[in-house]
Amino acid sequence: MQLTDYASELDMIFHFQVLLFKDKNLANTSASRWCHMNERKAQMDLLGAGFLIGFNVLLGLNQALIKLVNAGFSPLFQSGLRSLCAFPIVLLIAIVWRRRLSLSDGSLPWGILNGLLFCSEFALLFIALDYTTVARVSLFFYVMPVWVAVAAHFLVPGEPLNRNKLGGLGLAVIGIAMALSGDLGDAPEDAWIGDLLALVGGMFWASIALLTRLKLQNVCSEMNLLYQLGVSAIVLTAVALFLGSPIRDPDLSIIMIFSFQVVVIVSVGYLLWFWVLSIYPVSNMTSFSLLAPIFGVFFGWAIFDDPITSVLAVSLLLAGVGIFLVNRPVQD
Repeated sequence: MQLTDYASELDMIFHFQVLLFKDKNLANTSASRWCHMNERKAQMDLLGAGFLIGFNVLLGLNQALIKLVNAGFSPLFQSGLRSLCAFPIVLLIAIVWRRRLSLSDGSLPWGILNGLLFCSEFALLFIALDYTTVARVSLFFYVMPVWVAVAAHFLVPGEPLNRNKLGGLGLAVIGIAMALSGDLGDAPEDAWIGDLLALVGGMFWASIALLTRLKLQNVCSEMNLLYQLGVSAIVLTAVALFLGSPIRDPDLSIIMIFSFQVVVIVSVGYLLWFWVLSIYPVSNMTSFSLLAPIFGVFFGWAIFDDPITSVLAVSLLLAGVGIFLVNRPVQD
C-alpha cells in the first residue's frame, strides 16, 4: 500500500440522509442518487476529476488569499481567527451528517498533537507569505509528499524508499536547491526567510499526514479537522494577542476574502476533498497533486505580478516530476 493511501484509510465517507420529503418518490430518488454518489469507484470519472481540479485551484488560490488578508491581520491572528470561524461550521456539518464525534475514544492526546502540528504548519506558512512571494511559497510548501515518503521509510512498515521515490526525492531536492540559490528576480531580498519557513511548514504538513496514518486512522475526517481547528484557534489566537498588534488595516474587501477562505476553502473544500479520497482510487489521483503548486504560481503571477524566473520555472518542473515519481507505484 502506498503512503498516499493514508487519507483514504480514514473513515471519511460522507453519510447523506434524506430526512423530510413529503413526496415519497422524491425521497427515494434523492436517496438513490446520494447512495450512488457514495459508492466506491473503480476509475476516475468526470465528477471526481472536476472536484479534484477545483480543489487544487482553491489550494493554489489559498496562498494568494492569505497574502492579501495579511494586509488586514497579522499572520498568526489571521490563521487562528480562520480556525475559530471554521470550527462551528465543520461542527454543524458533522452533527447534521451524524458523524461520530468523541473525546473518549483514546484519540484525544493524538488529536491535540495533531492540532499543535497544524498550528506550526500554518503559522510558518502565513508568516512566510509576509516575506516571500506566493509563487515561491507554492514551490517550497507543496513538496510535502517528498518529506512524507522519506519519513515513511523509517516509520511506516511496508513503505520503503523504492527507486521511484528515491528518484523523485533527488529531483525535488535539486529543484529546491536551485530555487534557494538562484536569482530572486524582483522578489524581496529577504525572500529566502519566507522560502525556508514555507519549506519547514511543508515538513510539519507531512508530519500531520504521518500522524493521521499511524495514530488517527480510525477517527472520522470531521473529528480530525475539528482537532486541528480547535487547537489552532486557541493557540494561534492567544499567541497573536500576546505578541500584540493583531489588527493591521482590514477593510471590507479583506473581510470578504477572509470569509471566503473560512467557508469555501477551510470548511466545505476540505470536507469535499475527504469525500473524493473516500470514493476514488488513490492511484488515479496522484497526478492531480501536481496542480496545486502550478495554480499557486499562476495566481501569484496574476494577482501580485510575482516574478517567474527561468530558475524558478525549472525548479518547479523538477519538483513537480519529483512529486509525481514519489506518488507513482513501481511497475513490476
